[in-house]
Amino acid sequence: MGNLTGNQEVNQPHLEVQNLQLAIGGNPVLCGLDFQIQQGEIVCLLGPSGCGKTSVLRLIGGFMTPDVGTVLMQGKEISSPSKVLAPEKRHISMVFQDYALFPHLTVSENIRFGLHKLAKAAQLEKCQSLLTLMRLEHLSKRYPHQLSGGQQQRVALARSLAVSPQVLLMDEPFSGLDTELRRDLSLKVRELLKSQNITTIMVTHDQEEAFAVGDHIGVMSEGKLHQWAAPYDLYHKPADRFVADFVGRGIFIPGITEDSAVDTELGKLTGQPNRILPPGESVQVLLRPDDIVLDRKTGRETVISNKHFMGTNTLYQLQLPSGHLIECNLPSHEDFAIGSTLWVKVEADHLILFD
Repeated sequence: MGNLTGNQEVNQPHLEVQNLQLAIGGNPVLCGLDFQIQQGEIVCLLGPSGCGKTSVLRLIGGFMTPDVGTVLMQGKEISSPSKVLAPEKRHISMVFQDYALFPHLTVSENIRFGLHKLAKAAQLEKCQSLLTLMRLEHLSKRYPHQLSGGQQQRVALARSLAVSPQVLLMDEPFSGLDTELRRDLSLKVRELLKSQNITTIMVTHDQEEAFAVGDHIGVMSEGKLHQWAAPYDLYHKPADRFVADFVGRGIFIPGITEDSAVDTELGKLTGQPNRILPPGESVQVLLRPDDIVLDRKTGRETVISNKHFMGTNTLYQLQLPSGHLIECNLPSHEDFAIGSTLWVKVEADHLILFD
């Protein structure tokens, strides 16, 4: 726990949001958000466009004032309806979606902008390491108008990282990049943030990105926080139907609870349930594509109604005799035609059940 004074508790959150509420033009944007972030933790706010993710960052950064609620940093109030500490006094850096680069400065000068307190040699060394990390070495003398959107995005991210902030806020930092570069940079940036123990909040609508970067993920919708959990728990133990539908692929099939199983068209399922229900209850069971495996001996008969080639694997849509559909991921070298019959069964450690 860096930056703690003697009278601060060891387990005190680095950043804490309490009952954060905001309305714009009479329309609710945030509806009572509560969460805590520990020193050096990387969290992702995940949700559809317009759910309030960016507003959370702007409130934490000091660019907006909450209607209700408080933002605390190391136990000290930095935002409330009656008090907003100026952004430049928060030791917080923010990577905006519009990049906000200085048009009259080169790439290198933009990155070094906040490093005036360092010796020139230290400035150049830090700038060079970030140019290398972001694959921008060949663009160091160009100006923002000479860069693509993805290149500007990387410069903005490098500039924010250069000052080693206590807290870093990132709004869709990799959205303008191609798939390969986005994956590579997201992992390298995570390593850098961890090595410098920088508390980070990243906004994204990309689930793969959130899973790769975040220690914890907060799933939002319509200004509400549905679940705050580690990626594994979010995927295997969704708190409600919205999270189950939004995170990962999955299809629901009906079932009836028994003493230690759920009876479905695919047989009796015995994984660990997310809730304990009495026997005889009608439920919907969430099945992920990775829960379905081939088994010609004991599996149930299905017919391939559609398929989607994805490179290393193929996603098959399978129709059960009742007409219900499920999905199954198989290695792409096993190429089955639409209309073919597959015998499948469920192998799931966790059962996700909803009314």
